[in-house]
Amino acid sequence: MTVFFLEREVAGGPRVGLTVGKVLGGAVTRNRIKRRVREAVRRHLLPLTANVDVVINPKKSASAIETAKLEAEMERAFTAVQQGKGVAASETPRRPRAKAKSR
Repeated sequence: MTVFFLEREVAGGPRVGLTVGKVLGGAVTRNRIKRRVREAVRRHLLPLTANVDVVINPKKSASAIETAKLEAEMERAFTAVQQGKGVAASETPRRPRAKAKSR
C-alpha cells in the first residue's frame, strides 16, 4: 500500500481516508479491500496522536494478504507517520516527461 500524509496545524488528532479505485477490481473486491483495511486502521489508529491527514491507497494484494501481515503493515505505516518520516513532495523523484511528437 501507499500511505500519504500531511501535517495539519489545527488540533484534533489524525484523520484517515481510504482510496480504492476501479483498477483494483470489481465492486465485491474493492469492498473487501476497504473492509479489511478499515479494520486494520481501527486496530492500530490509537497510538497515532499527531495532527495529520492520512490517505491510504491499498494495492490489489490487500484483498488476499493475511490479516496479521496487513495489520503489521498498517502499524508500520502509522509508526512512520507518527515519527514524521516520509518523502516531501518536492523530494519525490519524478520521471522526465516524454516529449510530444511533432506532426
